Amino acid sequence: MKFVALFALFAATACAAVSVKKSDYGKMPDGQAVTLFTVTNATGTEARIITYGGVLVSLKTPDRKGALGDVVLGHDSLADYMADGGTYFGALIGRYANRIGKAQFVLDGKTYKLPVNNGPNSLHGGNKGFDKRNWSGKEVPGGVELSLLSKDGDEGYPGNLKVVVTYTLTEDNRLRVHYTATTDKPTVVNMSNHSYWNLKGDGDGTSNILGQLLTINADKYSPVDAGLIPLGEPQPVAGTPFDFRKATTPGARINQANEQLKLGKGYDHNWVLNRTGTGLELAAKVEETTSGRILEVYTDQPAVQFYTGNFLDGSVKGKGGKPALQRSALCLETQHSPDSPNKPTYPSTVLRPGSTYDTTTEFRFSAK
Repeated sequence: MKFVALFALFAATACAAVSVKKSDYGKMPDGQAVTLFTVTNATGTEARIITYGGVLVSLKTPDRKGALGDVVLGHDSLADYMADGGTYFGALIGRYANRIGKAQFVLDGKTYKLPVNNGPNSLHGGNKGFDKRNWSGKEVPGGVELSLLSKDGDEGYPGNLKVVVTYTLTEDNRLRVHYTATTDKPTVVNMSNHSYWNLKGDGDGTSNILGQLLTINADKYSPVDAGLIPLGEPQPVAGTPFDFRKATTPGARINQANEQLKLGKGYDHNWVLNRTGTGLELAAKVEETTSGRILEVYTDQPAVQFYTGNFLDGSVKGKGGKPALQRSALCLETQHSPDSPNKPTYPSTVLRPGSTYDTTTEFRFSAK
C-alpha cells in the first residue's frame, strides 16, 4: 500500500508541472462548441487537442538546440478540419481503424454491413467515424479526457459503445494516448490515432520524410490485394523493401519495382510487431538527422500501419494554407491488423459486455 501511495504521489507531482489550458476553437454548423486544450510541460513541449475528432492539431517539441517545431500535419481552422473528408489529420479513429474487407463482418453468426467508403471496403469507422464526432472533453492532470457514446447501430456496428480516450503529456516528453471502451452487445473495436509525423518540425506539409530514418520492430508484414486488404497470413520482411528492422530511410526503396509498393502507391501496409509480453513495447522509431529529433512509438497493440502520405496530392490545404504534398509526413498507426474480424487466425478485436477494451500507445520524443 505504501508503494501504491508513493507512486500516486509521484504521478500527481509529475502531472502538476504540466499545465492545461482550455479555449474556444469554434462552432459546428449545428451550434456545438468545439474546445481546444493546450497541454504544456516545463521544457516547452506543447500538445494541442480539439474535441472535434479528438484531433491532435499540433505538437511542438524541441530539436537538438532546444528550438521548438511542430511535428504534425494539420489545418488552421475547424472549418478546414470539417471540410477535409479524407486525410484524417491527427484524428482519433474508430470504431474500427483501417479497413474491413467488403464492408462487412460476421459476429456470432450474424452479418453486419458497414458503409462502403474505400473501394469495396469500409475504412476508419465509416462515413461518420469517431474522427467526425465532437467529443466531450475535460481537463485531467497532465492532459485531457475525451468521451463519446457510439450508439447501437452506429455506422452499422452493434452495441452501445462508451468510449474514453485520454491524452496526457509527461515532463520527459511522452504523449500518452489511453483508450478504453465498454459495450452492451458483442461488437468489434480497433482504435488508433492518425497523426501525420514530420520531425523536421515544419508542420505545414511542404517537406518530405523520405530521408528520415525509420525502424519497425517487426519480422513480418501483411501483403495486400488491390483494395489494400491483407491477403492472408503475414509474410517475412526479410529480402523485401518492407524490412525496417535496421534503421532505413523510406526513400531508399519506396520506388522499387515491387508489386506491393505499386498497390499502395508507396508504403501503406500493416506490420505485425515482435512482441514479448503484454505491456508497452517499442513498435517503431523515427530519426530526423538535421534537427536531431527522435520519435519512439511504444504500444501494447499487436501491429502498426506505416503509411507514407501517398494520397496527399496538394489538393488539401494544410497549415498556413500550404498544400499538403505527397510523402510530406508518415503515419504510424498502432492497431490490430486490418480486416481482423474476417481473419479468424488474427488476434481478435471482439469486445463483449462485461469486458473493457483497454489499450495505450506512447509517442516518446527526444533529440540528439
